[in-house]
Amino acid sequence: MTAVLGQEPSSAPDLQDALRRVARGDRLAVRVIYDAEAPRMLGVAMRLLRRRALAEEAVHDTFVQIWLKAASFDPSRGQARTWLYAILRNRALNILRDESRTDLVDDFGPMDLKAPGDDAETTVMRLSDSGALKRCLERLDPVRRRAILLAYVEGLSHGELAGRLGVPLGTAKSWIRRALLVLKECMA
Repeated sequence: MTAVLGQEPSSAPDLQDALRRVARGDRLAVRVIYDAEAPRMLGVAMRLLRRRALAEEAVHDTFVQIWLKAASFDPSRGQARTWLYAILRNRALNILRDESRTDLVDDFGPMDLKAPGDDAETTVMRLSDSGALKRCLERLDPVRRRAILLAYVEGLSHGELAGRLGVPLGTAKSWIRRALLVLKECMA
């Protein structure tokens, strides 16, 4: 049986129903959407961003937004798939904008951007052993912990952090955002 152009095959999940379920907090519904759309989303993001790491970041961030904003989907304004890909497109464009800002200062080394006290880990060691912050920071993987410490102890901007760690700006921002979520959850 051949699908008519523009119609989804009968085995395809009902994305609109899945979004309604996500809005109610159904994590399995996110998985349904992910399984159905993530490979295609990655392809779209690759065409827009031309780098797999950035494309994967865009897809990941898209699913975070789907989880957070599923309740804002309005079927009277368009199809569920259109809504999903609009989120992906906007995220990819934001990443491109962020990357173009990083290109202005491609190499931070020659600018001698050094924060006072290169070893931010010593700050963690000075925290009380019984303190919740130290315990939560130690739960982070070392790369993300270093990013958080460089940003919040040393005062590096996202751009400076990206240069210091040798990663794209979007990646540095994602590391900080995700690490802050883990810390918030741990401290609660």
